Amino acid sequence: MEAGKEPESNTTTMRKALLIVNCIILSIGNCAGPLMMRLYFIHGGKRVWFSSWLETGAWPIILLPIACAYFHRSRNQPSSQNKLFFMKPHLFLAAAVIGVLTGLDDYLYAYGVARLPVSTSSLIIASQLAFTAGFAFVLVKQKFTSYSINAVFLLTIGAGVLAMHTSGDRPANESNREYVLGFLMTLGAAALYGFILPLVELTYKKAKQEISYALVMEIQIVMCLFATGVCTIGMLVNNDFKAIPREAREYKLGETNYYVIAICTAIIWQCFFLGAIGVIFCASSLLSGIIIAVLLPVTEILAVIFYKESFHAEKGVALALSLWGFLSYFYGEIKEYKKNKPAEMTSVSDIQGSV
Repeated sequence: MEAGKEPESNTTTMRKALLIVNCIILSIGNCAGPLMMRLYFIHGGKRVWFSSWLETGAWPIILLPIACAYFHRSRNQPSSQNKLFFMKPHLFLAAAVIGVLTGLDDYLYAYGVARLPVSTSSLIIASQLAFTAGFAFVLVKQKFTSYSINAVFLLTIGAGVLAMHTSGDRPANESNREYVLGFLMTLGAAALYGFILPLVELTYKKAKQEISYALVMEIQIVMCLFATGVCTIGMLVNNDFKAIPREAREYKLGETNYYVIAICTAIIWQCFFLGAIGVIFCASSLLSGIIIAVLLPVTEILAVIFYKESFHAEKGVALALSLWGFLSYFYGEIKEYKKNKPAEMTSVSDIQGSV
């Protein structure tokens, strides 16, 4: 009995460790990604499709951990069983479809960041949790409590409060039409990514093969490859490849810094996407959406500090409602955990008694 429990305990410990690592990676990407993208725009960057491309364009760096995992397995497994890639065709197709949707979401989000201050776009993106919760309920039968429903409601109201003050922090050189369009594009990005997260979880459930973390990284590569393909087509149509060298020379922070910012932005966004699907693998799409939303105050504060963005009353109300929603969700999760723990202990005792 004890011998049987040890591997299970090790697996649980490894999964918790992976969850913590992915939460950290996701936090880095979620907080720094919008700031780096906004840095590109406020100092002279104008290419929305190029900015979208940077969100997934660094996918080749995922090949490094996949190669390391392959060489590690080669020490313990026969060469006939060890493969560099484990993905089967139907899973590849599912990841490709999600990748195309991600590419479209990249454009919607980049357009919003180009038009809105980071503090505003981040608050709008918080409404993504409501969309994630709704689609998770439909696609993966996510269970809800009164606390999680309350959290979704409060976050939705928070986004609505912002919508009532759509021009209070509009940049001076931007028309009201462009600002409103940026608001709607960002809301669309929140809705689409709220659909993508449960779709990834559904893909895991319907994979018809064992989902390991190595396979999660393969899914990440395929998703980002196809998302980058969508953005590359957009760049070709928009003549971005011809415009980038000229834009770099005219960039306010200098040509070298232009390319440094682009490279750093691409790497940071890769952290975001890998962390997001890693959390789904270790827990659920709803938790991934919660973590993305709960980091909102950090992004808000950093935007106000580094970019001197205004923080009017509507933003304060939206932030308070968002924090209230987060606390409601986590309080409900803690209560649910405490309620289920005695039942699990009783079940284990019954099993031990029968043995």
